[in-house]
Amino acid sequence: MKFFVYVIGSKSKSKFITYVGYTNNLSKRIILHNTGKGAKFTRGRKWKILYYETFSSKNAAMKREFAIKKDRVLRKKIKGKI
Repeated sequence: MKFFVYVIGSKSKSKFITYVGYTNNLSKRIILHNTGKGAKFTRGRKWKILYYETFSSKNAAMKREFAIKKDRVLRKKIKGKI
């Protein structure tokens, strides 16, 4: 089974917000975020996938998700490519 770590972004009135997560079904997960059934933080916004990586184990995906969440420089680089 494949697992994905993803960064999604949404633009509000004055700022750009990112969210990092992991899943085993990326297309279904983005639909859940955009319909208000994803993580509580993502409700009420329209999200777009900015970046994702593929992993063969859940444990590896969770470790990478944690690393990306803590790496503000990487998240700013991802935002800068839009």
